[in-house]
Amino acid sequence: MTLFARLISCLGLLAALSGSMVVAQEAATPQPAMLVADDVRLTEDDKLIASGNVEAMYEGRRLSAREITYDRATDRLLITGPLTLSDAGSTVVLADSAELDRDMQNGILMGARIVMQDQLQLAAYEMRRVDGRVTQLYKAAVTSCRVCETGRPPLWQIRAERMVHDVDAQQLYFHNAQFRVLDTTVFYLPRLRLPDPTVTRTSGFLTPSLHNSSLFGTGVRVPYFFTLGDHRDLTVAPFWATNSRRLDLRYRQAFRRGDIEFNGAVSDDDFNPRSSRGYLFGEGRFDLNRDFVLRFGIELVSDDTFLLDHGFSDKDRLESQLSVERARRDEYIRGAITHFHSLRVGESNSTLPSTVVNGEYERRIFPRVLGGELRFAAQALSDHRSSDLTTDGPDFDSFSDGRDVTRLTTSLDWRRNWTLPAGVLASVQTGLALDHFQIAQAGGTSVSDATEATPTAAVHLRWPLIKSNRRGVTHLVEPMVQLAWAGGSNPNVPLEESTAVEFDEGNLFNVSRFSAPDRRERGYNAAYGVTWTRVDPTGWQGSLAFGQVVRDERLQEYDGVTPSFTKSSGLRDRTSDLLIAGQFQNGNGLTVTARSLFDNMFDTTKAEARASWQNDRTDFGATYIWLADDPGENRNATVSEWAFDGSYRFARHWTGSADWRYDAASDRSVRAGIGVTYSNECVDVTLSASRRFTSSTILEPETNFSFTVGLRGFSAKTRDQSFTRTCRN
Repeated sequence: MTLFARLISCLGLLAALSGSMVVAQEAATPQPAMLVADDVRLTEDDKLIASGNVEAMYEGRRLSAREITYDRATDRLLITGPLTLSDAGSTVVLADSAELDRDMQNGILMGARIVMQDQLQLAAYEMRRVDGRVTQLYKAAVTSCRVCETGRPPLWQIRAERMVHDVDAQQLYFHNAQFRVLDTTVFYLPRLRLPDPTVTRTSGFLTPSLHNSSLFGTGVRVPYFFTLGDHRDLTVAPFWATNSRRLDLRYRQAFRRGDIEFNGAVSDDDFNPRSSRGYLFGEGRFDLNRDFVLRFGIELVSDDTFLLDHGFSDKDRLESQLSVERARRDEYIRGAITHFHSLRVGESNSTLPSTVVNGEYERRIFPRVLGGELRFAAQALSDHRSSDLTTDGPDFDSFSDGRDVTRLTTSLDWRRNWTLPAGVLASVQTGLALDHFQIAQAGGTSVSDATEATPTAAVHLRWPLIKSNRRGVTHLVEPMVQLAWAGGSNPNVPLEESTAVEFDEGNLFNVSRFSAPDRRERGYNAAYGVTWTRVDPTGWQGSLAFGQVVRDERLQEYDGVTPSFTKSSGLRDRTSDLLIAGQFQNGNGLTVTARSLFDNMFDTTKAEARASWQNDRTDFGATYIWLADDPGENRNATVSEWAFDGSYRFARHWTGSADWRYDAASDRSVRAGIGVTYSNECVDVTLSASRRFTSSTILEPETNFSFTVGLRGFSAKTRDQSFTRTCRN
């Protein structure tokens, strides 16, 4: 209404001064105003009347009316409708007639309607403008639902004796309001405040939800959002159920050079002997001077089952960390301290490395004399266990349960590439690494300190072969081979970091395929492989890769005292398992990725696959994992597991969703869920059910039902127009 008032006042005064059909004049602002009408005349009683298809334009806003009359004696504007005022496409005002004063501080519109942000509709018998910022609507109705001319009521609406729209505060205030569903009053609210669609964030209630659980009973969750200035906010969500009382909290704050977020909850559960339970997760990031970045993360929980009981997370190992790092084109620096806490049954935190301190530095240099690239790296790592035991316990390794290990590593590598005849790409790598270990509380199971020098050398050859046909389809075949050597021997130190090795395309051509320097591949080895890639302009794309490693000697599961590659790693024998990996993608949104290891009998030792299908109606994903039993990786049984999740929009307003996790090795479901959502332009309704089948000595199976209703329209977010209903004659 403020823009409406300014526009009409300006245009009325300009028209009175000009007395012509088209008026263009500089107003208080430098932008011109324009009035167009079929007829403009000045009467004897000093009235200016513009009639017949009146169009007024000013600062991107357009007013359409049948007639505009300016009365100089009373200093008022009379507008005969139907009139329409559009505000740059975001707000549209419609009315039957209007009477406004010259300064636009007071005015009345009869039979008025307002459409805000193309989503919220306000209608009233009378609309009055006060003090240039407040619009009062009497006998008002508000809805974001599509209103058709069939006379049928909208799906939902709010009716009030009086509604006030404060433009500056971007708020809607209702007095004696009724919330109606299909014109049936559901509940009565003496006072109600809601944000208008132009506001991006404001304090108020968020969408509530109803829950029913075999663990909690029946409950309701009602979140409330507090804006604590422009850069902070707090969300408080009480959850009250038959067997649980919980308060969820989220705090966020943005700083000039960073931001933080904390999520937590405290509860009093009747099904748990603890009087109070809770958790706290937090994270933050800050930009420091000289391109350094500070990050922190906090993960705390009162007991082992709280996160699963309340559905906050599936994590079974918590990680709290403080780090500082800097990444530049030719340099990387990082320092971190991390604390781990295990929630797994059968694991003791006193015998696990709970505190780890890590420092890294890497630098690239390009010498002109040698050519190529010099890469210098240094790393320091130290882990600490709270246990004081100096003897071996029932763990799967053969070392002291209370050992503390410190490792210092430094290395210098030189790499250079050449292009040989016939397009063969060659690269050479050579270097020297020094590793020093300090072991406290070893208990005689390993040396207390050790230092080892590891010289390395490798030659890598690639021959990319490319072919394209007339349809633009490109094929790339690339055979590759590498010969490598590493000297020295692995010292008798605990295996702390390389406990699980993944053999894949990423490390096929590494000199050592261990994940950390606490263990290295020694001697001679050769790696060979071939990749094929097909790229089709229509969207069809696929790739296939094969690879294998051959060494001069077999790496035993235990090379003397310490474990080496595990049985399921695929790298233990002299000839590694055969690695096969592939990917397929088409223009319809289907993507399939698979990777597997096969032994010399072509039996699978490890396999994983992922398929996803995404388009306008479907979002589906499926994952399969197969791992052989391997005590070396603390896995005493075969893992074979399927996981499905997805959604399908089976009708214009209806979307179904489901997820399922199935343990094929034990032939039982782990988790399953199903849900359905109805969405249109003004409401989202979701009904879902889930079941957790797993159980243990501390965890019970659980069934959950959830029901959520969210009203659209009171938000600045853009709607998906495909959900908007259409009017039928």
